[in-house]
Amino acid sequence: MKTRKLGSLEVSELGLGCMGMSAFYGASDEDEAVATIQRALELGINFLDTAQLYGPLTNEELVGRAVKGRREEYVIATKFARRMDKATPGDMPTVGAVDGSAEHVRSSIEGSLKRLGTDYVDLFYQHRVDPNVPIEETVGAMGELVKQGKVRHIGLSEAGPDTIRRAHAVHPITALQTEYSMWSRDPETEILPTCRELGIGFVAYSPLGRGFLSGRFTSPDQLEEGDFRRQGPRFTGENLDANLKLAAKIAEIAEEKGVTPAQLAIAWVLAQGEDIVPIPGTKRRTYLEQNAGAADVELAPADLERIEAELPPVAGARYDEAGMAGVNL
Repeated sequence: MKTRKLGSLEVSELGLGCMGMSAFYGASDEDEAVATIQRALELGINFLDTAQLYGPLTNEELVGRAVKGRREEYVIATKFARRMDKATPGDMPTVGAVDGSAEHVRSSIEGSLKRLGTDYVDLFYQHRVDPNVPIEETVGAMGELVKQGKVRHIGLSEAGPDTIRRAHAVHPITALQTEYSMWSRDPETEILPTCRELGIGFVAYSPLGRGFLSGRFTSPDQLEEGDFRRQGPRFTGENLDANLKLAAKIAEIAEEKGVTPAQLAIAWVLAQGEDIVPIPGTKRRTYLEQNAGAADVELAPADLERIEAELPPVAGARYDEAGMAGVNL
């Protein structure tokens, strides 16, 4: 598999989102998850994405077990934001509020290093911006971790243009992670142009629209109990009816090209620029192998023009009201 550059950090052109292996998407199978992470490396995918919140805490531990003995071959990204002092592994209600203080930055990395079983993290993101702490304080403390060798690169997730600029003025930001896909194109207006102006790489999470664009489900009733998508604004009511038409168009174009809908959706993200690295998430080797095939899908200008012209608009916000309040800050 080819590689791409996020700032000065070289990674596989596709990453692997590990969140669903431990949280939010129903039941977990740790043995299969570990096998999926190890299979990713065999396919040339070395860029892993985890976070303290996933589980909470348990996903970092799982990633640590999966990469043991081959740590140097992987590029590991993790994220901090909410207080974990009283968090019980696997119990979301015990997670605290977002805290961007320097003290929390310092304590967060120690926990992540221990759970991952490593002495450094390749890319350390602030998962969500704390509106009550100046970004200069947060990024300043993250920069100190780089000097100490505990972190090699720093990033932001779901930050707005002004925050990105202020952060980058304190310490070089390697990557900005935000949802981006055929049905989540908000970053094109201001976020992507800002990143490109500053030389910041862009990591696109949920390039498959949380699985919906792949055609793997057409109703929230098909999802397991405990899957947060069952209440997602785009997956319920009239929004679902409208978005089924969008997914059907993706499936139609994919069939004509002889690829899967998932491969088309990921290939579309890859085609938006060499500075963009999609990180489709999966907890199964079968889907991982299918997703990896997207790297070989070529979309001609005519294909991209057709998608632009024929794809129906998305219906509904990507998060509920509370979730949307924490993005683009």
